[in-house]
Amino acid sequence: MKIGIIQQSCTADIQANKEKLAANITDVATQGAELVVLQELHNSLYFCQTENTQICDLAEPIPGPSTEFYGALAAHLGIVLVTSLFERRAPGLYHNTAVVFERDGSIAGTYRKMHIPDDPAYYEKFYFTPGDLGFHPIQTSVGRLGVQVCWDQWYPEGARLMALAGAELLIYPTAIGYESTDTSEEQERQREAWITVQRGHAVANGLPVIAVNRTGYEPDPSGQTNGISFWGSSFIAGPQGEFLYLAPKDEEVNIVVDVDMNRSENVRRWWPFLRDRRIEYFADLTKRYRD
Repeated sequence: MKIGIIQQSCTADIQANKEKLAANITDVATQGAELVVLQELHNSLYFCQTENTQICDLAEPIPGPSTEFYGALAAHLGIVLVTSLFERRAPGLYHNTAVVFERDGSIAGTYRKMHIPDDPAYYEKFYFTPGDLGFHPIQTSVGRLGVQVCWDQWYPEGARLMALAGAELLIYPTAIGYESTDTSEEQERQREAWITVQRGHAVANGLPVIAVNRTGYEPDPSGQTNGISFWGSSFIAGPQGEFLYLAPKDEEVNIVVDVDMNRSENVRRWWPFLRDRRIEYFADLTKRYRD
């Protein structure tokens, strides 16, 4: 399958961001992409650097204006499209939600981000209610997509549950970058850890992984921090964790990568991790901690 990924910078102009995305999506579609994956919260700046109730005005219902926009684009180009939106579910109730569009522009399914961080410059708990849809792959014409969002990518449990439910790809729209006061060595350790843990999901589950991150610098409107330099490095890994593509840290990228969707079957025969799982001893995984 030909998979298109778009790593781009964003501005405060939402309409301009959407028009830029539309051009980039069209670019990879004309290169033959059948599935296109966007980064996290791609319509706007990453607004979670501050806690501001007025920012909730950016949230939209699903379906709503953005789903109409991206659905029409998916239908026009005949692609399956993975987007990441700020969902207004009810007054004062919001989610960080991935929406997957089918080739005809219809909504194939949604996933609400399950793990919500709360760190300096990543104040997501202020805005987002934890997801309640569980870890269920979204069925599309190009396969069963195990879509999660950003902070979810650090948790092996979510990846495994998606695999056990029949996911054929693990997909992570992302917004993550450097804390400016960390040393350059620490910054690189964090970026490498981000890549490594997701490649581990590919290996442990015998599935390709697609991670699409933002790039560019976004200032902190409050001035409390020095803002975020998103580290790019979007990548696609095969079912043994092998790089099929790795983007640069600080450049915008539109790329189409050919992924052999039949390879997972052979890898799982060579490394039958699902066969050998001792599930009768895994009950303690549902505990917060084993005292």
